[in-house]
Amino acid sequence: MALTHPNDALFIGEKPFPIIPTCEHFAGSEKLISKALGLQDTLGPIFNITCDCEDGAAAGQEQAHAEMIVRVLNSELNKHNMAGCRIHDYTHPHWKKDIDILVAGAGEILSYITIPKSTNATQPKEMIAYIQKVAKDHHISREIPIHILIETHGALAQVHEIATLPWLQVLDFGLMDFVSGHHGAIPASAMRSPGQFEHKLLVRAKTEVVAAAIANGVVPAHNVTLDLKNSETTFADAKRARDEFGFMRMWSIYPTQITAIVDAMKPNYEEIQDGSEILILAQDADWGPIQFKGELHDRATYRYFWEILQTAKLTGQDIPGEANQRFFS
Repeated sequence: MALTHPNDALFIGEKPFPIIPTCEHFAGSEKLISKALGLQDTLGPIFNITCDCEDGAAAGQEQAHAEMIVRVLNSELNKHNMAGCRIHDYTHPHWKKDIDILVAGAGEILSYITIPKSTNATQPKEMIAYIQKVAKDHHISREIPIHILIETHGALAQVHEIATLPWLQVLDFGLMDFVSGHHGAIPASAMRSPGQFEHKLLVRAKTEVVAAAIANGVVPAHNVTLDLKNSETTFADAKRARDEFGFMRMWSIYPTQITAIVDAMKPNYEEIQDGSEILILAQDADWGPIQFKGELHDRATYRYFWEILQTAKLTGQDIPGEANQRFFS
């Protein structure tokens, strides 16, 4: 009897939850983008790189900057095709030109396009429609994943509507812009830990972003850690964001933050071991209910453990031999 793969058995008629790296590393200049691509080759494909047009391009150099990103992403440096780009916001006169250049030049390999500073759901909706149009005009048939930053009062107020937009893969929480938008009502200390996890307005905002994302099959991504040198701080922030708030991804702005984030957010050893055994038994039972260690398991837990194993694989963890052979060979 042929064994049915979990992708074919567990998500019939449904959109699977995105299984993507738990870390995205921001790089603005050509030097930093190239360095990040080299680090990605060294560490392996365990993180995404976000090439930044918004803060990376000097005023007046927006076109040259976007063209540079296209050139680098089409070069031999981009071995894993795991890089996306943050474009300018809706109010900036160059946002459409960003899309024209990036989609036409790298639309087949862009991991995602990130939309910043939306103040309502209408703005990213229009921007996504333009991305779709440019993709169609250039005969790009794939859906280019969209990431949207929630960093304004308006975006937070409409976050559940934003989370339903087409091609959406990630909702990012932008801490610093969100805090500054409160005009001193949230102290600057809340841009760091423990304040960022304890101030009531930030707890509310982060919880709403995660709830909206998860309810719509979208990955919630946590903001940066400002401490660039202490990887233990980054690890602690990522761990708290994952365990207490449900964030499944986090930004990095310094190379040493990458492995700290990946380590903090990767599945634990016991769940990988149990998940492997459960999925093997389930596959042998043609995905019907089973017992494991005296507990009942069915498709609900199978989906959970299949996502755990996929994340473990993506973060470079070892999968037990038989499970690795059955599900990833």
